[in-house]
Amino acid sequence: MHSSSKIKQNTFADDVMRGLSATPKFLSSKYFYDNEGSRLFQEIMKLPEYYLTRAEFEVFSRQTDEIFSAFNADNSPFDLIELGAGDGTKTSFLVSYFLKQNADFTYVPIDISAEALNTLTAKFEKEFPQLLMQTEKGDYFKTLETLSTKSSKRKIILFLGSNIGNFRQKQAQEFFRELRAVMNKDDLLFIGFDLQKDPQTILDAYSDKQGVTAAFNINLLKRINRELGANFDPKEFSHYAIYHPIEGAARSFLISQKKQTVFIKSLNKNFDFEAWEPIFMEISQKYSLKMIAELAKESGFQIEKNFFDSKNYYTDSLWKPV
Repeated sequence: MHSSSKIKQNTFADDVMRGLSATPKFLSSKYFYDNEGSRLFQEIMKLPEYYLTRAEFEVFSRQTDEIFSAFNADNSPFDLIELGAGDGTKTSFLVSYFLKQNADFTYVPIDISAEALNTLTAKFEKEFPQLLMQTEKGDYFKTLETLSTKSSKRKIILFLGSNIGNFRQKQAQEFFRELRAVMNKDDLLFIGFDLQKDPQTILDAYSDKQGVTAAFNINLLKRINRELGANFDPKEFSHYAIYHPIEGAARSFLISQKKQTVFIKSLNKNFDFEAWEPIFMEISQKYSLKMIAELAKESGFQIEKNFFDSKNYYTDSLWKPV
């Protein structure tokens, strides 16, 4: 085992230890995406109930020209930097259009996963052989800081897919403040926000009839079994999602179906579960336009423009540092 994977393994073990020792128990959603988790998430994105991907896709495909005009107001060269680029499906709309417009830009995907970056690179090199591309593996802020010193070009930073929804509000504010600290006055930030809407529509997206979201959550228990030598019985846990309209947040839990004890070999420890005890898995914050405006202001930005899908389910918000 390489030392880097050993470190990764230990972090996973430490985080599982911390989460399952806490009251109430929790597991970090950042560990959802092993190979099977990533495959299941691709399935989730295709579900009829899961409107988020389609809504952002619509913004990108129908308003490409307006987005490009907003990004490229002064025709100067820029770095198009994407945080947590994933498979790049939506971004490929922008990249394709920008190349047709002969824009002078370099695409810079940043991700902590080398695997994700390799897949994306192979895909984009095939689709866009003329694209200037510079992949960066690592922590967003450290990488951005390095890029600031290496390149004097304008930065346009993308943070898409409603990833900001996985942050609690205080965390989101800190995240944007840290981003602001590594941005120059003429840089731009483009963020996807899932908007508040009919609570039932939101709940359905996190608790689909086919049970794919349930499988996605339960897959983390299987990962703990495989990588940390645990003996979770996945059939003894069920997935439960709720939406809280006052705070505007969806939450996912795994519920222990009976009183049981789970042993995790690499931690050499037993974890006791009461019947119906929950493990908190994930939060997904939904935003009002007022919340977005406050968040921008509190973290040192002003909103240039909000781009909406036709149902007003979603917005990609373009921010400028002040």
